[in-house]
Amino acid sequence: MRTKIKRVKKQQLDHAIIKEAGEILKNGGLVAFPTETVYGLGADALNAGAAGKIYAAKGRPSDNPLIVHITEMEDLKKIAAVVPREALVIADRYWPGPLTMIFEKTDAVPYGTTGGLDTVAVRMPSDETARAVIAAGGGYIAAPSANTSGRPSPTTAGHVEEDLAGKIEMIIDGGPVDIGVESTILDMTVAPPMILRPGAVTKEMLEELIGEVAEDRAFYEPGSGVKPKAPGMKYRHYAPRAGLSVVEGDMNQVVAEINRMAEEKIAGGSKVGIIGTQETVDRYTCGDVKSIGTREDEATIAAHLYGILREFDQDQVDYIYSESFAAGGMGSAIMNRLLKAAGHHVINV
Repeated sequence: MRTKIKRVKKQQLDHAIIKEAGEILKNGGLVAFPTETVYGLGADALNAGAAGKIYAAKGRPSDNPLIVHITEMEDLKKIAAVVPREALVIADRYWPGPLTMIFEKTDAVPYGTTGGLDTVAVRMPSDETARAVIAAGGGYIAAPSANTSGRPSPTTAGHVEEDLAGKIEMIIDGGPVDIGVESTILDMTVAPPMILRPGAVTKEMLEELIGEVAEDRAFYEPGSGVKPKAPGMKYRHYAPRAGLSVVEGDMNQVVAEINRMAEEKIAGGSKVGIIGTQETVDRYTCGDVKSIGTREDEATIAAHLYGILREFDQDQVDYIYSESFAAGGMGSAIMNRLLKAAGHHVINV
């Protein structure tokens, strides 16, 4: 299969390209497109065969549910059997935006989209290109991250091409995404509502609206027999090819320990990557050192995380050591992704 790559501008969308993408989706094909979080791999969410193509293209486990993307609140009625009052309050504030909510599904949503679950994850993106593609494709588009399953999520069209060229019909190149990590996932089928994956819409932001919000800190391991309600809960995700370790503790000790481990590995003939910040990169004495952003603005760290992990793949490093980040706010989303990428390998100093 030859993958078409079409460049668009958010400020002036090419409607011919959007229409072509919509026709591919309506005919059961796959189109990758930018959202405000990461690039998504779209298929008709109400067509089980089309959803199945997503799993095949990504190499994604079939029990890992897909998020259904919509553009209008009215569209929710067809796919969500029960919409709690709190969900409407949240949607009024954060839809369109980087937030996914889980509801009991209707019969309109095939189990091939939900990973066999009776629940459906729904998001309404704010990115104008994404919204145009979703509408052109019929209004209900399943769209997990447009990458090979387990790899760092794509934040540019080049990342998508690297993983999926020849496997999908079209990639819409809308330039780099804004946020850089996936949406917050909030389970509305339990009380209190529970965050299953942290993101740009934080626990603190949600609690300001509806009061108590729980947070699921459990990470399922393969073979547990438990079906995850949210993407990325059961399987290793976001992982670079090299072994990644997250180093926690007093920052002076973290820097010293990363320098010590890097020197030891390099002396043994290995190539080492180091993830630091603008505040610390000058303190590392060896290795392939990259700044992920500044701690003064955690949004910069989120935006650069996946790109840096992919750069280390290109650099063919053998080991990666990363500083840790404080929990709370956007830091929770950053640490969630880092820990998943590292297979929860943490070094405390």
